[in-house]
Amino acid sequence: MSPTTAPAWLVPAFSRAATGAGATASSSQIDAAAHRLIDRWSEPERRYHDVAHLVDLLQHVDELHQEAHNVHTVRLAAWYHGAIFDAGEATADAHRGGEDEAASAEVAREDLARLGVPEQVVDAVAAMVAGLARHAAPRDNVDAAVLSDADLAILASDPQRYRHYLERIREEYGHIPILKYLKARRAIVDKLLSRDRLYTSPMGAPWERQARENLAAERARLDREIAKATADDEAAAPASPAEPLSTEAP
Repeated sequence: MSPTTAPAWLVPAFSRAATGAGATASSSQIDAAAHRLIDRWSEPERRYHDVAHLVDLLQHVDELHQEAHNVHTVRLAAWYHGAIFDAGEATADAHRGGEDEAASAEVAREDLARLGVPEQVVDAVAAMVAGLARHAAPRDNVDAAVLSDADLAILASDPQRYRHYLERIREEYGHIPILKYLKARRAIVDKLLSRDRLYTSPMGAPWERQARENLAAERARLDREIAKATADDEAAAPASPAEPLSTEAP
């Protein structure tokens, strides 16, 4: 999804969220901030974490909005959570997604302060964005729980959509050698499956079973693909030079 195909409602939606959260800047300044964010989400290296993902996340926030204390704040955090993106090898080595939550939180702080959003709201948005690095919302923070659950909602999608999600993720990391990618992805899946709960908001709880089924099926598939890729690598490796025969008597 490119900037020209981004839904027409995105910019007004950002404006409503910013105004609802207390922004005092002019409508043109708020709209300009929205366009800058859409440009970020439209960067060419993004294949999954793009405008379509932002749209999907905002729709899931709306689905869970009854759980939120301040849904405008949650929506702003959704807009900023992937403002900075990097799919380099270091990211894969760290077994995390390409969204840089810490850097994105700083973008949120700078932008929202310029838009006149109250300081306590800016702090709340930045904390939610940074917290997505762990997807472990504090028990007393319902807004963070809604954001985390909305971001993980893709895991509970139907199998066909889940496969499409995996294809897009692989495209984002197409420059990573296949075996390295598969092992990094399995580490992420293992970490998700080791959690007691993936979803912490009451309305997100029904997604748990489907998400775990998808992740378990993916892990089994990854194990098979890792075994095959490892065997292929070993078969392609040059044979070790033969040891010279000894000329000494035994």
